[in-house]
Order: sequence, then C-alpha cells, then structure tokens
Amino acid sequence: MDSGGGDQQQLVAEGVPSVAAAAVLVSSTPLPEDTPVVKGYDFNEGIDYHKLFETYKNSGFQATNFGLAVEEINKMLAARDQPLAEEDALSEDEFTRRRSACTVFLGYTSNMASAGVRDTIRFLVQHRMVDCVVTTAGGVEEDLIKCLAPTYVGSFELDGASLRKRGINRARCGRRPGSRPVSERRLPTPSSVLYWAARNRIPVFSPALTDGSLGDMMFFHSYKRPGLGDLRRLNSMAIKAQSTGMVIIGGGLVKHHICNANLMRNGADYSVFLNTAAEFDGSDSGARPDEAVSWGKIRPAAKAVKICAEASLVFPLLVGETFARHHFSRTGERQEGAAAANGPAP
Repeated sequence: MDSGGGDQQQLVAEGVPSVAAAAVLVSSTPLPEDTPVVKGYDFNEGIDYHKLFETYKNSGFQATNFGLAVEEINKMLAARDQPLAEEDALSEDEFTRRRSACTVFLGYTSNMASAGVRDTIRFLVQHRMVDCVVTTAGGVEEDLIKCLAPTYVGSFELDGASLRKRGINRARCGRRPGSRPVSERRLPTPSSVLYWAARNRIPVFSPALTDGSLGDMMFFHSYKRPGLGDLRRLNSMAIKAQSTGMVIIGGGLVKHHICNANLMRNGADYSVFLNTAAEFDGSDSGARPDEAVSWGKIRPAAKAVKICAEASLVFPLLVGETFARHHFSRTGERQEGAAAANGPAP
C-alpha cells in the first residue's frame, strides 16, 4: 500500500502538475487481512502436478476459477458421502430412485464426445460418480460412431471439398471415414459412455422440444395426462434429491435443460460450468451463474463457479483433481493409471 498524499506533495514540489499527481497517486485503502495473496507454484520444489493445481486458486484469472471449481466439485463429493435419507416418495422409477445424498447432473455437448474428453466422461459414468447425463443428439451418436470406427486427429485447415470427395467427414478438427448405419448387432462397447450408462442404470437424456417454458407446461400437464416420461423423470430426479450438483461442459441445450430441472427444486446446491461463451450477446451459454440464481436454478447461498476455458484442455485436469482423486482414495487403487475401460463395474 502507498501513502498517496505524501508522494503527491513531493511530486508537486518537484514541479509535477498537481492534477496529474493527484490522478495517478490516489491513496489506497487497506484490504481485509484475510485477502488472498497472488502466488504461483515454485518449480524449485520439483514437479508435482497436484501441488501445482493447488496453487491455481491464488494464481489469478481462470486459474483461480479452476481452483474454485475444484473446491465446488469436492463439496459435491463430500455431500454424496453423507447418509442417504430413507424417504423417497418417487422411488417406483428405478432411474429416478435417489442413490446418494447429492444427485449429480452431468451435461456435455457433442464435441466432447468427438474429442478425447469422451474417455473422461466414460470414467465418471463407469464408476457411478454421476447420477444423470444430459447431452445433445450428437453426444449420443458420436459415442456410438466411435464404437464402429475410430476418429482420427485432423486439422481445422483441412479442405472440406477435398475431404468430401474422399468420403471423409471433418468433425471440428477431427476426421473419420463416412458414417454408416448402426446395426442392432453392433452394440456399444466398454469404451462407450452409453455402455456404462446402460450397465449402471444411469439415465441419459437428449432433449429438444421439452427444453424451455413449453417443456415446463408439458411437465405440469404430465401429472394430469401421463406420457412425457423423460421430461417428468429428469425433473423428478431434481425435485426429490437431498441436494444437487451440476457439472456442465459447454452450453446451449444441455446447460439450460439441467438448470431448468433444478429450478423445480428452487435451485442446485453446487454448480460448475465450463465453456468459452461470453455474456454480451445475451446467450444462455454465456450467462454467468448469477443469472441462473435470478431464475431460481441455483440457490442464492451456492458458490457456483464458471471456468472460461476450452474444455478438452481443462476438463480432464478438473476430473483428475476431484472425481478421480476421490475415487482412488476410496477404492485403494493406484492413483497413477485408471482401471481399464473394460474392467468390471464397481
């Protein structure tokens, strides 16, 4: 902190215009004693990635948001370890039956299934670390397509017309041979998100018309005229949850649909958003968590976090510092190297 006033007088005495001295050397007010100090990792301590990520919270910018997101997800995991209340008024549906004290909703867009992040998502579903998945149609079909043939690393600069002639589709920056119809005999493999969702009875929702105020009215109408099973099932999972957590990669449909389900219980308790969207254009994708608080989709006392970053770079690191570390600390397995994707269900 600087004295401000004394320095201004000295500069004026030296001939500096008083208006300039007063404008530049404004007196600083003391900050609270518990204000965090910016500090990064000292590599003189060796290469320790866990300690490196622990310093992110006080590094500033999106590194700080990463550190706060780690704390928020760890709160979800701690809540999941709490005793589960016996009462479950909607337990007749096995998919909405409460399984833990914190129901975790995972949402992601189709590009995450196209990228290697699919394997990180599969890990979470394989080990029952989430209770519900919401994704786009592409999030479903990209997972199935990878069961039929691999996707290859490409480039944003590949020529679309040339690829078309060769029968190769470019999915953002990846590439693969042209799509083929999925045979009923070619079911998802253990490398698939859907394989483990089916095996662990975790519902996967891919909404469209039901996302929005029209969907709310259809949900209310379903109590009078049943028939909208998926919409009622998703909202019921939120309504009857002891607490809820939202981990949403990307934005748009999946972000709004999960948040809107949590509106039915007056908001989620824990929330982490990861995307690159900005709020200036009024999009739901770019909206900050506080916008969801105004709708009742996140509880006012919650410490929701948004990381403005590219998910293929950040999400595996985030999972490594939270879900994966929590999983291996409980199972006693080595933290270096996850269990094989085709291993037995936990």
